[in-house]
Amino acid sequence: MSEICTRCGLPKELCVCETIAKESQKIIVKIVKKKFNKVSTIIEGIDEKEINLKDLAKRLKSKFACGGTAKEGRIELQGDHKQKVKGILIQSGFAPETIEVR
Repeated sequence: MSEICTRCGLPKELCVCETIAKESQKIIVKIVKKKFNKVSTIIEGIDEKEINLKDLAKRLKSKFACGGTAKEGRIELQGDHKQKVKGILIQSGFAPETIEVR
């Protein structure tokens, strides 16, 4: 027997909660210089209660072959990936008009 989603009441395979949540996010992608002139890409605005940040961070890190972390409601990736992140987020199901690259 499959598990039932507690939010929408559908089986986990048919659950649409995360899809609906992806369309309502306001995501900001920006570059920050850290210690020793190291550059990091910061992705903010993703609601961690509705979307699993750790899984998304893991997918982004493997796509860009870089290190990073998901903490305090944001994803930090090592290096300058701000142009490529938008494409990957759109492929993951986020709406293009909700992603702002600074």
